[in-house]
Formats: sequence, structure tokens, C-alpha cells
Amino acid sequence: MNKTIPTLLLMFLSFAALAADVSYPLDAPAPDGRRPGGSITEDRPAPPLASDENKDVRRERNYPEQPPTIPHTIAGYRIDSNSNKCLSCHSRSNSARVQAPMISITHYMDRDGQPLASVAPRRYFCVQCHVPQKDVKPLVGNTFEDIDKILQRDAARGTATGKADGTSTGNP
Repeated sequence: MNKTIPTLLLMFLSFAALAADVSYPLDAPAPDGRRPGGSITEDRPAPPLASDENKDVRRERNYPEQPPTIPHTIAGYRIDSNSNKCLSCHSRSNSARVQAPMISITHYMDRDGQPLASVAPRRYFCVQCHVPQKDVKPLVGNTFEDIDKILQRDAARGTATGKADGTSTGNP
């Protein structure tokens, strides 16, 4: 017991000494990413925010169950536990009057799939899943292809990506 405390203290002090011996300079160039340039220790101003797209055009979805994006700006929309500005146009009762798409009927169901008279509490905060789009250059490259494009390409090549039972063959 008496030897344990000095041993732990010695180990703690040696770790502190190792941590102090930094093998890289603190003013090393920062990695180029979202905020290129500068150094690790340098505070740089954030780039300006891009404006929301405001095209009011429905976008294609890339995969099943993908939440639709918001095709208009929502600046100034109040969405909190007391009010939800989105529902003034997209609720079941208002969508036909203002010609806005009604929110999915699944938003009026509880966790067990039972219908509700109003929007389910777990679906009330729209921006948890739905986001406005910005007209910006992508931060990283993207080669995503939806399943329809892959199937069309494979059909043109004459190759099959799946078996008759619907499972994948594993071949690209």
C-alpha cells in the first residue's frame, strides 16, 4: 500500500512530462477543409452563410424513406413546443387551402402505428429530419448513385445485381 501511492504519483508525473513534449509546432498549418488556410492556433472568421434556396420545387429523393428537403427558406419560422409555423401550411387541415403538400400521414401516428388527431409529438419538430437546401459547392467529392441508376447501368451491361429471391449476389 505504501509503495502504491508513490508509484502512481511517479507515473502521473511521467505522463505529464510526455504530454508536454509535443513533437509538432502549435502554429502548424491547419488542414484545408471547411475553413481553409490559417494555422491551428489562429482564430479566423467563419465564412459567410449561404442563402437558402427558395425554388419551391420538389426534389427527387435518393433512397426510400428519405425525408423530403424543404424547398423554401424557413428564416423566421417559429418551431418550438408552443407553436410550429410549418403546420400553418402543411397540416392536414390547411394543405389544400394553401396548395402545399400535406405532411405524411405517418406524422399523425404514435409509435405503435395508432392514428392520432394531431401531429405526433415525436414528429412535431420538423427540422429534426427536414432541412432547407443551400446553393453551395459540396465540401467533399461524392459519387453516390441511387439504386435506379445502378440497375439501369447493370441492365445495359447485361449483368445482374440480384438473385430471383431478391438477395444480392455481392457482385458489383
